[in-house]
Amino acid sequence: MIRAFNTISANVVAAANQKLYVDREGGFVGYGLKKDEFLSDCSDIDDVIIFRRDGKCMVVKVQEKIFVGKDIIYCSVFKKNDERKVYNLIYLDAKSGISMAKRLAVTGVTRDKEYDLTLGNPKSKITYFTANDNGEAEVVTINLTAQSSAKVKQFDFDFATIGVKNRSAQGNILTRYPVRKITQKTAGTSTLGGVDIWYDDHLGRLNRDERGRSLGKFEAKDLIFAVYKSGEYELTSFDLPTRCEPNDPLVLSKFEPEPVLSAVYYEANQKLWYVKRFKIETTSIDKKFSFIGETKGSKLLAVTADQHPRIEISHLVKDKGPIEKMVLEPAGFIDIRGWKALGNKLPFVRVKDVKLLPPKQPNVPTNGAEAAKVGISTKSKELETAIVPAETQLGLI
Repeated sequence: MIRAFNTISANVVAAANQKLYVDREGGFVGYGLKKDEFLSDCSDIDDVIIFRRDGKCMVVKVQEKIFVGKDIIYCSVFKKNDERKVYNLIYLDAKSGISMAKRLAVTGVTRDKEYDLTLGNPKSKITYFTANDNGEAEVVTINLTAQSSAKVKQFDFDFATIGVKNRSAQGNILTRYPVRKITQKTAGTSTLGGVDIWYDDHLGRLNRDERGRSLGKFEAKDLIFAVYKSGEYELTSFDLPTRCEPNDPLVLSKFEPEPVLSAVYYEANQKLWYVKRFKIETTSIDKKFSFIGETKGSKLLAVTADQHPRIEISHLVKDKGPIEKMVLEPAGFIDIRGWKALGNKLPFVRVKDVKLLPPKQPNVPTNGAEAAKVGISTKSKELETAIVPAETQLGLI
């Protein structure tokens, strides 16, 4: 059979096998500058975009070390045709003394060619700059010099009031008076609307190219929620450079308020198996929290964010006994607790295998009589001995 295959860009599958560094003052970028500032992971076929204080912008192929001009204010891996990445800047035109504000997207350039983002007059310079992955537009406060003849020496400017134009546009007049200081007043919100994000499990990368699994539409303040094989969870931004080891996250989704997770794990300190349901109570970004304890040897067997999960456990009741199976429905009999709680003890000598089954439909009725049949107390905080065939489901109130 002849099949049609989609064309795959080399940049998509290229491994992030290098680390990008920058020497801002000296004007060098590359993966060989290991003593300088680390920026991000990159591949050896990536391009890099650079913005300098003198208002020049250029794109170069990543190398071990390359000189791109002194006084670098921004440097990053460049993605061609990315219309959502918007650069907000204010520059001083040295000839007229006027400060100009502009927003631009860099979708395509000639490699190694310098582009002037100012009016081109010598000694012009960028006095404020931000790079925004989702077209965010912040509000800044402008402070004029004390000697200025302006009646109002401090005012706010919202970048959302100006449109995104090409790099050659001169921009909008911000002020004709000398500027002493520019500070960000409020963080930017996207002027482009929400963005659809996908996750490629094979490459371990977020993308906007519809590769892999859709995570939904993200606004500026939305976060990614990930649970790893190590038994840790993390909240992080949806920046496209965000990358995980392929197939490592057991759960990766858009973070919704107060998600409930169900997990089966082995606690090495007590040498016991537990099942728990817990909420995410932390708010720290880009920090991992272990919900199975710090004891060496503890391990996560299964985790799910399904509201009505079903978990099949293959286990031994006694040493050298037969392997038996039980299907747990944690939502029916386990209280929701904090992420540090141990959970409910499983009465098994050894767990051989854990499998997530399709979640239970919420409209299927359950009752306490089913619990009595298998010897599980709905009042106890721990599971009593309960061995049931795989086809039997524990649906408890």
